[in-house]
Amino acid sequence: MDSPLETMVISLPETPLEIAAHLGLSDLKRSTWAWYEISGAVLSHYLVDQEERLQRLIRWFYRDLGFKPKEDYFGADAADLGFCLQHREGNSSTLAVVLMLLAKQLDLVLEPVLLPGHTLLLHRVGKQSRYLDPLTGEFVSRHYIHALVRGELGNGARLKVTYFKAVKVQRLLTRMIHELKAGCIVSNRFESALECCNLLLQWHPDDVHIHRERAFIAQQLGCITLAASDLQHFVDQNPHDPVIELVKMQLRDLSDHAETYH
Repeated sequence: MDSPLETMVISLPETPLEIAAHLGLSDLKRSTWAWYEISGAVLSHYLVDQEERLQRLIRWFYRDLGFKPKEDYFGADAADLGFCLQHREGNSSTLAVVLMLLAKQLDLVLEPVLLPGHTLLLHRVGKQSRYLDPLTGEFVSRHYIHALVRGELGNGARLKVTYFKAVKVQRLLTRMIHELKAGCIVSNRFESALECCNLLLQWHPDDVHIHRERAFIAQQLGCITLAASDLQHFVDQNPHDPVIELVKMQLRDLSDHAETYH
């Protein structure tokens, strides 16, 4: 089966829905119909005043439709846009995408902002920028944003200017695939996690850390040749990495394992 990244023009919500179906997660037809149902209904909330229109959208999205964070937040389903549309539960990225697309239907612009481990939505009012947390539907302060960053990177983490800048669709999709990969690993869906790495490497072929992650996943599947090749690539391309000795040790250990053929 062809990769969605090879056969499609990148678009929302189509590309992430195609990716989820490609990975064997949510059903493409059901997800698409769920999107048609929600996106068709949002137009009844079009008000003349832009701020009132946005507030009406937020109330409708969280209160009436019941979109909310998924309890199993780090699982594959929470990272699957199709699951989010069908069950109205997700993580910060999938909820952000749905809300962002619905806003577009109402001529409102919400832009994705990628913090470490968390996705926000940027709304510009003139020269003022404000940030909405898609997990709660609340606009949040700089202090709140810093707390999110410290929660992910540690108490010493500082805010960077880049954290507050909106990103393009490809950057957002890259994050979503990373989150799908992590969720698949947590759910022991290693074949799907491996395919996530393959998709990411189509866009980021020189990212040695994706190669190292793929090596770990390949080893879980018994694909020793692939695992060894990816670890060797990491060693060759990143010889001064702090974990290089550990990677070399892993590479030596692979020689003691037998290949499993899938």
